[in-house]
Amino acid sequence: MRTPYLAGNWKMHLGRAEVDAFCAALAGMQRPDGVRVGIFPTDVWLERTSRALAGSEVVVGAQTCRPEHKGAFTGETSVTQVQDAGASAVIVGHSERRHVLGETDADVRARLDAALAAGLDVLLCVGETLEQREANQTDAVVLGQLTAGTEGLDGALLSERVSIAYEPVWAIGTGKVATPDQAQAVHASIRAHLAQGFGAPAAERSCIQYGGSVKPGNVSELLACPDIDGALVGGASLTFDSFAALIVAAGGSH
Repeated sequence: MRTPYLAGNWKMHLGRAEVDAFCAALAGMQRPDGVRVGIFPTDVWLERTSRALAGSEVVVGAQTCRPEHKGAFTGETSVTQVQDAGASAVIVGHSERRHVLGETDADVRARLDAALAAGLDVLLCVGETLEQREANQTDAVVLGQLTAGTEGLDGALLSERVSIAYEPVWAIGTGKVATPDQAQAVHASIRAHLAQGFGAPAAERSCIQYGGSVKPGNVSELLACPDIDGALVGGASLTFDSFAALIVAAGGSH
């Protein structure tokens, strides 16, 4: 059975005092067994978060990274720098990076390859816009992004080090959420695509998270779906109480 993975993406939120209070509460929480938990702070709080959660078994990761180890890239943070700051994982291909900041599939793949080469685990995001969904292009878009991000990887490496997060762009920060049936249908397509490319055993071991307005009120129903293995959480990860409720719900889902 796959381990549920709840990853909190703080985006560009939380100040120092909020980070400290959240991390202290999370480190001291009696978390249910068999749930993997991750926190992805903004780079400025990465080392602080890593230190605060040391020894807690909480994954601490970066929200993105530059694939080059160093260079004239003003404002960017390299894969080795986020690792030095305490990251053990990195998100690549988040919809806001793709659609707001213009990252291409090639950019996403470069970040993924660099992170894996550095020893970091990767959370690869894929997802379609509302226009693409209404044009019946969901599978074409999602599986196209998935292929671009994973083609040529070793199946064991994929299932052990790469989590896939399906994030329907139309459901991020909008209050909308895909129904469990809608989300499960895409997750099933993703797993079938992985099975075709990497074999059924690797696909069965792979973690596929849902990301799109996940809240304490809907997480249990989503996690009850057979191919939804966790969640990439935005707004509901910004307060400890709501994130803790998600963790508890995940503990009851398996």
